[in-house]
Amino acid sequence: MAEVVANTVTAPWRVLWTRSNFEQLVYDQLAAKGFDLFLPHIESWSRRGGIRRRERVPLFRGYLFLRHAVDKLSYLEVRKARGLVRLLGERWDHLDVVPDSEVEAIQKLVHCGLPILPYPYLREGQRVRITDGPLADVEGFVLRVNPKKGLLVVSVDLLRRSVAVQLDCTVLEAA
Repeated sequence: MAEVVANTVTAPWRVLWTRSNFEQLVYDQLAAKGFDLFLPHIESWSRRGGIRRRERVPLFRGYLFLRHAVDKLSYLEVRKARGLVRLLGERWDHLDVVPDSEVEAIQKLVHCGLPILPYPYLREGQRVRITDGPLADVEGFVLRVNPKKGLLVVSVDLLRRSVAVQLDCTVLEAA
């Protein structure tokens, strides 16, 4: 395979969407071809065979970042990677771009040595669904979001009444 050479200093960051648990495989294949990639990892607890252990897992499961000036040839080379679903964007010449400042912020967080936790991307007023626990599948609106607890409001429109419950925002997803 020919080495991929590009001016990555001025190239924008793109996002690669991978199959579940294929982030590292896609990273390894494309890094071997000379692409500039960023796959942020965090330490997480897992349980296998009844034993708890810490392991490195991707911060954004199913995604990694690519910094490359993408032309048709390099796009096709990236698409050949086993485990890749697609590059985010409409077409090869209209790919979505992640601002440098956002990727640089993630890079600084990953390298700072402080504990990092994934956090749901929720906005106040957003309709959400609870994914786990005794309230699984209940839908409502996020009234307040903070690192420990969010305030979920469930309304009965016909009665014009609402109830609220505080819960862990990590069990919420956009509805």
